[in-house]
Amino acid sequence: MSNGSSAHVYAVIMAGGVGKNLWPVSRRKMPKQFVDLFDEGTMIAKTVGRIRGTVIEDNIFIITSELGRALISDTLGSFRHDNIIIEPSSRNTAPCIALATAHIRKRDPDAITVVLPSDHLVLDDEAFRKIIEAGIEIAREKRGLVTIGIKADRPETAYGYIQADEQLPLPLTFSNGCDFQLFRVKAFAEKPDVTTAIQFLDSRDFYWNSGIFIWHIDDISREFERSMPDLYKDLLNIYESLGTENEHKVIEDVYSWIHPLSIDYGIMEKAKPVFVLTGEFGWTDLGNWDEVLKVAASRSALAVEHSDHRLVKIECDNVFIRKPAGKVVCAIGLKDVIIVETDNALLVCAKGYSHMVGSVVDNLRREGLEESL
Repeated sequence: MSNGSSAHVYAVIMAGGVGKNLWPVSRRKMPKQFVDLFDEGTMIAKTVGRIRGTVIEDNIFIITSELGRALISDTLGSFRHDNIIIEPSSRNTAPCIALATAHIRKRDPDAITVVLPSDHLVLDDEAFRKIIEAGIEIAREKRGLVTIGIKADRPETAYGYIQADEQLPLPLTFSNGCDFQLFRVKAFAEKPDVTTAIQFLDSRDFYWNSGIFIWHIDDISREFERSMPDLYKDLLNIYESLGTENEHKVIEDVYSWIHPLSIDYGIMEKAKPVFVLTGEFGWTDLGNWDEVLKVAASRSALAVEHSDHRLVKIECDNVFIRKPAGKVVCAIGLKDVIIVETDNALLVCAKGYSHMVGSVVDNLRREGLEESL
């Protein structure tokens, strides 16, 4: 992209989640995006570093909680303080994106915005950069909403899906030497059961929903006005208040009455036109310990385990252990097991069951064991 066009490109990194399926490492006071899972840096630091390849640093925003603001200062000390947007409370992705949209429109009414989660893993940064830059050009030319779909290689029940429709030509700049494709979107699908996920995989026109979106600020504002008119009015009120003494009160008031809703359900399922760029760049959302186990088993992350002489495995197969550095742990004859220990909690989980860890967290909360959360 030329300097002129890149000046109008912004990134919004959503960093307000808790990631309770990665308990006991991910906690209220240290959500997974601020955790270093593979001794390679925190998820949010890697996300910021990755998008810096496409968006200039002054145009990168992070939207998070008050706790997140403090954690950003600890993990991203040089990040621009005025580019941190604070949500008073978590209301899912539609209100989150509406608030970020108001801030960016105030900064630049001709902005193209890339919205992405803070806690996903990408193994191929160069392929990621190319597909994002293609999405920016498509959003600018076609004036629709663009999302990124991941080619499914298994019947995964932990992800939402995007159904592709008519295939379209890529912009000329990206028509050669790129292994991604562009489609109109036919439908969005929620997380399926196993039978439905198998049908999705067999159909070959369903892709995993990465939760990455690209659009012109006018186009997402138009869709808010059309599909979520009440939230759009709130967005306008917030926009008018930004930079005034009423800013904090207006945002607090709005968040006191809006209902949680995802951007997929609130906007994307009804928007026109919507496009999906499909490709592969080593993506996973690391939503549970099974995902971490898959990544660790295929990468050098296990080397960290193997270099720890206080961890002993004898006749173990496909076992992932994360523990405090000074503790001795020995495992014998285990297969397909995940063990995660912190100073005050221990998780022992069979492979394939870590999606239920969130239910454990809910149970601990009901039992009043807040110190464990």
